[in-house]
Amino acid sequence: MAGDAHDLADAQQAHWQSTYSAHPGMYGEAPSGPACHAASVFRKADARDVLELGAGHGRDALYFASEGFSVHATDFSATGLEQLREAALTRGIAGQVTTSVHDVREPLPLPDDSVDAVFAHMLLCMALSTREIRAVVDEVGRVLRPGGTFVYTVRHTGDAHYETGIAHGDDIWEQGGFAVHFFPRDLVDALADGWVLEDVHSFEEGELPRRLWRVTQTRPA
Repeated sequence: MAGDAHDLADAQQAHWQSTYSAHPGMYGEAPSGPACHAASVFRKADARDVLELGAGHGRDALYFASEGFSVHATDFSATGLEQLREAALTRGIAGQVTTSVHDVREPLPLPDDSVDAVFAHMLLCMALSTREIRAVVDEVGRVLRPGGTFVYTVRHTGDAHYETGIAHGDDIWEQGGFAVHFFPRDLVDALADGWVLEDVHSFEEGELPRRLWRVTQTRPA
């Protein structure tokens, strides 16, 4: 990773730490729409354990646990994960949730073929280079059991913020201190190479509104 891009990613980590500290539970307690969909997909696939990447303060990880899944939640914000653990204790589901502070630029702290399902809501469209995104998906494929399912969401190049704000190259644009890697469709297809691409669903979320794809792909059995 080039020095300036590495600095950008490190700055984003500090940004999220301070954001979660200033705004505990900033996304509320209700699960995201993609998490509700993913839980249904995982249940139909008879998944028992879920790895969530970029879990933040845990609204989706807590939802998966409440739905009966065993959840391993990772994020590079220790502050967000602390809020997640406190909420799990309050809800009486702490025994179903484990957490790890983890930077997705590094290998996942899990053995090969060790989880049934992986979920990542807007994690892959953070300030990551295309090379790093490919490496993350390779790691997901490594830790998933054969036949396991990966559901992720990303903002795409049809989003109103694409090509606005500060340009960092590689389709990464920064608005208000928050950097996003906007996905062209060919990147989604490239990331599914060697997988079974089950579904690419377009949807909108939040203000603006943000325009995203929800991607479901399966590791071949």
